[in-house]
Amino acid sequence: NTASRLEKLINRWAADVVRAPPAPLSELRDAILIDLLGSYQPDSSSPDASPMYAQSLLRHALSETITEGVVNCLIVTSSSEANIQLTRIHEQLFARDPTVACVWRRQTFSAAVETCPPALALQIFEETCPTLARIFVPQGSTSLPQAIASLMDAAVGFSRMMHGSAAAASAGADTFYRAFVPELGSVLFPRQVELIKRCLKSESGEVDHVGSTVFPGLVKVSKSSVEGNAEMVQTVVRRAQVICACALAPKEPASSAGSEFSGDSR
Repeated sequence: NTASRLEKLINRWAADVVRAPPAPLSELRDAILIDLLGSYQPDSSSPDASPMYAQSLLRHALSETITEGVVNCLIVTSSSEANIQLTRIHEQLFARDPTVACVWRRQTFSAAVETCPPALALQIFEETCPTLARIFVPQGSTSLPQAIASLMDAAVGFSRMMHGSAAAASAGADTFYRAFVPELGSVLFPRQVELIKRCLKSESGEVDHVGSTVFPGLVKVSKSSVEGNAEMVQTVVRRAQVICACALAPKEPASSAGSEFSGDSR
């Protein structure tokens, strides 16, 4: 339920941005693809981005930010460096004794920050989506726009709920959660993704790819012993919400497809 509420907030924010964009939709598209793909080169001759495509990419960008900056890096203090160190300590504890790690994590989160400090929220957004951040954050600003800041607060609350709950630290529940975002252009794996729009290629038996991830998936990480050897086991407990490439293709002419995704995503 908490994940669903956060998903709705992200969707509402993306829809509001598309209705009143701070820059042309094609500029938003290019900024996101530069941040997500790295090697993407904007083409001035590319057609304009459709509202649906831009909104989907905005949701993907926020999903990536929340996954890497909040859920998978324990937000305990207002210092990014301290949070990274605490995340590493947790990983080391979990590798040695998951029960100890669960108790440590619960106690640590009982005193964790309840909201994401403005400076930390800005740092997370700029590190994850630096090109997109330059569009949304005025030069010299020390905080995010209120809409994105509220989203970051909701994401921190979501993370606190998962990592600090009594259920996650109770006896016999030596597990913790991590989020994941399928990459643009990656193959659709039914066990990992849930389509929110009809995929014509999959229905006809063809291979299709991720057009955008609109909300992260969740895996439960546990430690099991197989023939005397301990190993980490990851179980998908909530599939990532995605839109396939073919569902976005009618809004984006095929001539621009090759530069937007790695591989033949159309």
